[in-house]
Amino acid sequence: MVLINLKLPQGDQSEAADGFLLEASCSTLTDDLISSLVEIHNLRLRSRLISESVRALADFGPMNEEEEDSGESSDKRVENGDPSGRRCGRPPEIDAAESLKQVVLELEDYVSASQVQKRVSISSTAISGLIENIKTAVGQAYQEGLPQHDLARIALEEEDKDLREKHGLPLLDEGATAIWSCNKEFARGQPISHRVGTNEKTKVIVKLATKGGGPPAREPIVSEAERNAMAAFYFKRQEQLKELAKADEDDYLNSSWADPKGMKKALQGLDGGVKAPGLRFG
Repeated sequence: MVLINLKLPQGDQSEAADGFLLEASCSTLTDDLISSLVEIHNLRLRSRLISESVRALADFGPMNEEEEDSGESSDKRVENGDPSGRRCGRPPEIDAAESLKQVVLELEDYVSASQVQKRVSISSTAISGLIENIKTAVGQAYQEGLPQHDLARIALEEEDKDLREKHGLPLLDEGATAIWSCNKEFARGQPISHRVGTNEKTKVIVKLATKGGGPPAREPIVSEAERNAMAAFYFKRQEQLKELAKADEDDYLNSSWADPKGMKKALQGLDGGVKAPGLRFG
């Protein structure tokens, strides 16, 4: 199987920006590959929203309605107050809360960017299954259901279009997305072998870009972290050179090793050492 390594633009600051691995066949159509990549990318973004909201749900309970955010709730009972004031402060039972956190952790581990370093490919089917596990855990913790305005319910149930338009989640549109690799676009309607060849053991790095918008921006030769490290090194080196420049160039003349009569003094015992017997100096 061809190993597809999706990398996203450096400007993308989301957790999904580090990309992921996907397995495909050389005979896979470009359209199908775009569909799979976009679906997984969108699921990873949704997973991040699910993780944040369900963890908050396990710690602080459901979200208050907007008019209750100021603390004017009809039920004043608060077991674990939310610092942001957005949640009611009544988390589920301890066992249910731990179950929620466990299924969230499983989802986070699966979609983590560290899977790339581990050379583990992921699939939309597996991500969807883990999200279903979270839905089940939420249903068991809150059998009466979550309020419609709760972010956890929105993240779990809303369609991609609604998450994009109503909540600003930067989900991709399959029809408006293109694949690029080595500054060349994969042509729709053709198998990916027209770009990667027929070797099923190939590994290729691809990027997603807006259809018709040209190739994605190239990655900088030096990363931001490397640039900062080099700047710190050269700054330290400049400071060291400044200190050396301040030192007197003739300071070394005061050193004992620079004294031209040092050997004579040593043999005569004038420098505090032992005098060599039988030696005379005129």
